[in-house]
Amino acid sequence: MNFASPPSGRGTRLRFRHADAVRSDHPGLSAGALYATGVGADADVGEATAVYTTRASARLAGAAEGTFPEVLAWRRAFSRMGLRPTQYRCASESLLRRLRKEGSLPRIHPVVDLCNAVSAAYAVPVAAIDADRITGPLLQVCHARGDEEYTTFGGGTEHPAPGEVTYADSAGRAHARRWVHRQSGHSAVGEHTGRVLVVAEALHDGGAELMPQVLKTIAEELTAHWPAAVTEAAVLTPDAPEFVFGGP
Repeated sequence: MNFASPPSGRGTRLRFRHADAVRSDHPGLSAGALYATGVGADADVGEATAVYTTRASARLAGAAEGTFPEVLAWRRAFSRMGLRPTQYRCASESLLRRLRKEGSLPRIHPVVDLCNAVSAAYAVPVAAIDADRITGPLLQVCHARGDEEYTTFGGGTEHPAPGEVTYADSAGRAHARRWVHRQSGHSAVGEHTGRVLVVAEALHDGGAELMPQVLKTIAEELTAHWPAAVTEAAVLTPDAPEFVFGGP
């Protein structure tokens, strides 16, 4: 895994970044991005995901997820954005809550299952996006205009509220609602996905130190389960806020 050079993908390069306004509103943001090619739906990740969910369950045995510093930081951010944090939970809190109540996480797709398990283990949101479903040249975490189109997992269309933080691409498609609350069905990793963009985000103290570990863990799991996989990753900072990755 290379943390310095951008990946060499097919065709036009794409760019991922957090808008300056989002970073200004959330100065504690720590983020990382990883691009992987050569993945698919054919791997058995059950043993690996069990390692991470077991780690998360052990932590949950000592305290509920709502007391974790990683989760509390997102709850405070959601409150500042005018959202009820117990109504709109960040993705990692939702996963931890489900794990605590049901004892397991859902099986969706090997890549998603790995990212969800790692998300629960580190208690930070991790998004896996089908890179072929992003319209470039830019995918940006930004405040919505209000006319972006978001596709639900049921196939419906919604529009983020003006000012809502979303992942918006150059075609005006929203790939998330309420930042790290819910991803889009349009770019969900599925049976035909071969290239993914993985994004991890944290707001708690210590997030900057945690981010390289999260990226390294995901990269190692992807290359272990898909021998042909090639990964590139970068920790994103205010001084180096952009990740360039292979386009469609």
